[in-house]
Amino acid sequence: MLNAEEIKDLVNGGEGYNVDFKRNVPSKVRELTEEVCGFLNAAGGYLLIGVNDNNEIVGADIDNGKRSAIQGSIGEISPMCHYSMYDVNVDEKKVWVIEVPSGRNKPYFFSGCTYLREGANCQKLTNVEEIRDVFQRYERIYFDAIPLPKVNIMEQLDEENFCEFKRDAHIVSNIDDFQVLDSLKIFDDNNAVKSGGVLFFAKNPEQVFFYAVVRCVLFKGTDKVYILDDKTFGGPLLQQYNKAIEWLKGKLQVAYEIEGIGPRKEVWEIPLEVFKEAIINALAHRDYDEQGAGITIEMFDDRVEITNPGSLLPVVAKNFGRKSLSRNPLIFGLFTRMHLVEHIGSGIPRMRKDMLDAGLPEPAYDTDGMFTVTFRRPFKQGKTQLTEVQASLIQIVKNNPSLTMEQIGMELGIGRTSVYKIVKGLKDMGILEHKGRKNDGAWLVKIGCKDSR
Repeated sequence: MLNAEEIKDLVNGGEGYNVDFKRNVPSKVRELTEEVCGFLNAAGGYLLIGVNDNNEIVGADIDNGKRSAIQGSIGEISPMCHYSMYDVNVDEKKVWVIEVPSGRNKPYFFSGCTYLREGANCQKLTNVEEIRDVFQRYERIYFDAIPLPKVNIMEQLDEENFCEFKRDAHIVSNIDDFQVLDSLKIFDDNNAVKSGGVLFFAKNPEQVFFYAVVRCVLFKGTDKVYILDDKTFGGPLLQQYNKAIEWLKGKLQVAYEIEGIGPRKEVWEIPLEVFKEAIINALAHRDYDEQGAGITIEMFDDRVEITNPGSLLPVVAKNFGRKSLSRNPLIFGLFTRMHLVEHIGSGIPRMRKDMLDAGLPEPAYDTDGMFTVTFRRPFKQGKTQLTEVQASLIQIVKNNPSLTMEQIGMELGIGRTSVYKIVKGLKDMGILEHKGRKNDGAWLVKIGCKDSR
């Protein structure tokens, strides 16, 4: 049973793969049953009644009649399931908990339909093909739910990575590490850590899964003949994501838009958000049973390709861009807890929108055997391009046009001679002009501009 402090932690972390909130008992009690069915078909979870959409504990009253209705509705789930329902006093407010373990006899059905927990949402499957796919999936255990009894995760826990996870998941209390990990459902009934827990939290999961790495390669030109840079990133999945994003940022062109007196704005040649979405998808949805390949990020002069092992699941292939089912729901749920995943099934249309909004072609997908998404890089155009220090100087004089050369140098942390050279270059480009006398004049930025690194 959860105690008050554990409930506060779950509320702080927000809804996720293992947690769902309800302000009160809905008028249609079956809505609670659908959530319970979804938890049974996944890794289990907690349904908290008395928590609003703003992650605030407001309390709820459930009389005997409502409680009987809830129990009667859940009793319609087939096969018969086990769960517990109880109330906890949290700061003088009553929160009702429906605690659901992972079902032992998956898949579970309610009113002729089955439900799956995907991230922070519960998806309903109704047609024959979708339900048949569920049966096929449950003939074997999810990869990320396979127990590893020989791995001691408490000894191999990456503390910095775990702290970053707790911070972004808003787990802020002083509950010990084991209790936090246990609440995330990374242990089986025998307290053996699951594969997903090792991949997400161990210091070196590649020691167990040698192929669970991300390889980033920069090629010269548009084919795979000449390699300019080749990096392989291991470690916890979150750190693989972080390192891959940093690698991309080091290779992509970035412009700094300077308008008015406000702060400059970074504008990447391809929006970073599409890479964040694609890399999270690759880490969460790849086929970890496939040991002959890893995730690759390949950059060419004209495009960036992100590939992960495993073709689309049948239900996803039929509803591509509209429905999401994960091979690794535990891993997907942990990314969701960190708010790195938004609405389920929205990633494909969101990447398309981001690319089109940037004036770029929409992403292209190849789903034959491996899953590859391709982002086209923009053609280079003859616009005025600035270095970062030139952009910084422009920003400084826009904010304070009366600065002298010496004062500009102090702001930039460079010498007077360097300032003169930068200013001369900007004047020659027709971007900067000085009006008036040397000591009491003013700088004039003549055009809106972009700078590029």
